Amino acid sequence: MYDRMYTLSKKDLNLIHNGSMRILKQTGVFFADSEVVELFKKHGFKVDGRIVHFDEKEVQKALETSPSKFRVTARNPLRSVTVGGDDVVFAPGYGAPFIVTSQRKRRPAVMEDYDNFCKLVHSSPHIDMNGFMMVEPADIPASRAHLHMLLSNIVLCDKAFMGSPVSRAGSQDALEMAGILWGAKESIRNKPVMVSLINSLSPLKFSEEMAGSLVEFALYGQPCIIASLIQAGASGPIRLAGVLTLQNAEVLAGLTLAQLVNPGTPIIYGSASAITDMRSGALAIGALETSKIISATAQIARYYNLPSRAGGSLTGAHIADMQAGVESTFSLLTAARNGINYILHSCGILNSFLSMSFEKFLLDEELCGMVKRVLTPVPITEETISVDTINRVGIGGEYLSLEETLILCREEFFEPRLMYRDSYDIWRASGERRADQRAEELLGERLSGYKKPDLDREIERSLKKYVEKNE
Repeated sequence: MYDRMYTLSKKDLNLIHNGSMRILKQTGVFFADSEVVELFKKHGFKVDGRIVHFDEKEVQKALETSPSKFRVTARNPLRSVTVGGDDVVFAPGYGAPFIVTSQRKRRPAVMEDYDNFCKLVHSSPHIDMNGFMMVEPADIPASRAHLHMLLSNIVLCDKAFMGSPVSRAGSQDALEMAGILWGAKESIRNKPVMVSLINSLSPLKFSEEMAGSLVEFALYGQPCIIASLIQAGASGPIRLAGVLTLQNAEVLAGLTLAQLVNPGTPIIYGSASAITDMRSGALAIGALETSKIISATAQIARYYNLPSRAGGSLTGAHIADMQAGVESTFSLLTAARNGINYILHSCGILNSFLSMSFEKFLLDEELCGMVKRVLTPVPITEETISVDTINRVGIGGEYLSLEETLILCREEFFEPRLMYRDSYDIWRASGERRADQRAEELLGERLSGYKKPDLDREIERSLKKYVEKNE
C-alpha cells in the first residue's frame, strides 16, 4: 500500500527496541506494589528496592505468550468484538472530570451524564464497545463510583465494556460483577469479557493501583491495555524518537508482568503520548505530533505482533469548534488508516482529556462512521464497474432515473445526519444552525428514543445487591 506518511524501517524499529532493552536493564522500572516486586523476585528478576531490572530474554519470553488477536464477548453475543489483526474497535472517551454544555460552559460531571453516555453508546451505529469512566461523576464518592459505573455499563448497554482499574479492590469488583453476569466468576477465567486500561506513570513507574489491578485482571486472563502517556519535553525526551523508546520500555515492562501472572493474558500495546506546549507547559493532545506518535505506535506494536491502542478524536479545544474538528479528524483518521486496533477516545473528548461533550460525542460518532466507510474497499466486479449500463446510457445521458440508482440510492453513499449538504437558501430557511446545534437536537432524539436492552431480572437484581453491599 502506498502512503506518504513515514514508515519506520526495520532498522528504525530495531533501534527503538534495543534502546528500550538498555533502559529496562540499566535503569529499570519502579513498581509501587510490594506484591508485584516480590513476584518479579520469585521469577529471578534483578530487583533493587522496588526497582525491577529486565533482561531481554525475559521480555522476549513474555512476548511469546502474549496473543496477537483475541475476541471480547459481549452480553449480547452479536455485539462481541475482535481486537487485533485487521480489526478495529471504536470506544468512547475516558477519564474526563468535566462536561462542556451546549451553552459552552464547563461543569463537573455527574452520574446522570455517565448513564447518558452509556445510552448513547448502546444506540450508536458506529461505536463498537462501551467504555469506563467516560466521565468521573462528582456526585458519588470516588471510593465507590466505579461500582455504579460498572453497573451502568452492564445494565444500560449490551455491548462489550471496559473494566475498572482504579485499584486492586476496583478490579476485583469488576471481576465479581462480570462473574454475576456470566453465571460464575470462574466462568470468565481466560474468557475475555472486558478490557481494562492500565497506565504507566511516566517516566518508568507503575503506581500501586495500576500494578495491582493489572495482576488481578491477568489472574483471570482479562485483556488489558498497557498504555504510556508521555509528555514530550516534560515527562519524557523532547525528541519523538526518545518518547517512542521510553514508551516502549514502559509498555513492555507491564506486558512482562501480565505474562508472569498468567501466560496468554491478552495485552494491547497502548499509547496516549503527546507533546508539551512549550509556551504553557500544558499537555497538547491535539498537536500534529500526536498523529506521528499514533502512526509509530501502530508500527511498533506490529513489530512485536501485538494488537495496538491509541487515541481517536483528540483535541485540546474547549468547545466543539473548527479546531476540535480539525484536530480530531487528524488523529482519528491516522489511527484508523495506520492500523491501530483499539481506538479509545473515539468520541466526545475536549480540552486534552479533561472534558466530555455530548454534542461532540455525536459529531465524533458521525466522524467514526465516515472513517469506517473510507476504510471499506470499493468492490470491483463485472457488475459494479457497470460497463453495460454506461453503454446503454451512452453519450450525454443521465443516470438519476435508472432503476439501479433508485435501488441503491439509500445505501451506496454514506448519509451523514449532522453534516449539512443542502443549499444556502435552505440552510438559511431552516434556522442557520451550526453542526453542534444540530447535534444538540439529535441528542434529545437519541436519549428520548433509548430503549434499555433486555437483561435477566435476577441478574440485574444480583448486580444491584452487589453494588449496595460493597458501598
